[in-house]
Amino acid sequence: CKIYRYVLTGIYKTHAVDTNPLSVYIMQPIWNKIIKIVPLWIAPNVLTFSGFVMILVNYFLISFYDWDYTASGTSPGLVPTWVWLFSAFTTFCAYALDSIDGKHARRTQSSTPLGELFDHGLDSWATSIFVLSFFSVCSRDNGKTGVSVYTMYIYLSIVLFNFTCSHWEKYNTGVLFLPWGYDISQVVSTAYLLTGAVGVEVWQKPFLFGYYITDALVMLLIGKCLDPSHLKKTLKNDSLYEGLLPLVSPLLLFILLTVWVVLSPGNILAKQPRLFLWMVGVAFSNVICKVIICQMSSTQPELFHWFLFPLALVVYAAISGLLGWTEEVVLAVFTALVTAAHVHYGVCVVSRCLQSSHGRGALRRGGRWGYLTEKN
Repeated sequence: CKIYRYVLTGIYKTHAVDTNPLSVYIMQPIWNKIIKIVPLWIAPNVLTFSGFVMILVNYFLISFYDWDYTASGTSPGLVPTWVWLFSAFTTFCAYALDSIDGKHARRTQSSTPLGELFDHGLDSWATSIFVLSFFSVCSRDNGKTGVSVYTMYIYLSIVLFNFTCSHWEKYNTGVLFLPWGYDISQVVSTAYLLTGAVGVEVWQKPFLFGYYITDALVMLLIGKCLDPSHLKKTLKNDSLYEGLLPLVSPLLLFILLTVWVVLSPGNILAKQPRLFLWMVGVAFSNVICKVIICQMSSTQPELFHWFLFPLALVVYAAISGLLGWTEEVVLAVFTALVTAAHVHYGVCVVSRCLQSSHGRGALRRGGRWGYLTEKN
């Protein structure tokens, strides 16, 4: 397969542009200081994976105390203070680890395309997990405060579209334009810290012109999706069809999911918001991972992602009433299967890369997988 040759032989070269002033003038100098204290024997991918695990642990912890996004809608909130403080800590640490892993790879001369694939693949999943955790601060609409589950769905879709656009642009230009929202979103760490120090009551009062602080935080979380300056870059693909091809599956995925949300007889999103939104994040991550691989290997993505076909069947069965009272059960089973398939796909891609002769050679040379992989 062409992707493995490109990923392992070093033919692929990466280019990224970060124009966010917060990143350039504030965060980057901080990361440059932090990276100096990281031991050289630690593999860059250990940093990448550790950050992802932190985001995942934080999500499951918040889910335990606030499964249906209602815990912050009361005064006082039902989520313990230490949970919010832990969320602030893990969010900042995960952001820091994700920011320094590439620097550490270059510092140890172990930067490889395989490491970038691992990094972006985890980022595509962590993006939705990060947002779903933050929704517990906003709280579900209870008639007085909070946002509706439908607004949560739209916000999540916009953030995922933001991420998709970045890699779609890279597919067409060869350059990854980092969204401003990536760095600005770290204000959410402060939101967790403030919640732990003051309580959820701070989010339950209008801040300015009838808007709540959470409204402003969500806007920062979304960031900006497109930068007009990107249009000045030279396109790699002359064909309009080939240029727009990576957007077909994400767009169809959004349409199918939206149809299910709007036409569900059992109002599935209102009954199981956390489960449904988790499934949305996993599905988008798998679709985007395929785009990332095609972008790195200079190959065309498939027109219709495989996930669209079982999803279409489930959506049809749901909106036609065939599922009846079992709609929630089917959602749970379907979400579990999609999650398992996504994890399996990621493991298979990495394993196939490492099992090749180039992958084993990279390990012997102390490649990006580094110390931990060699010892095991």
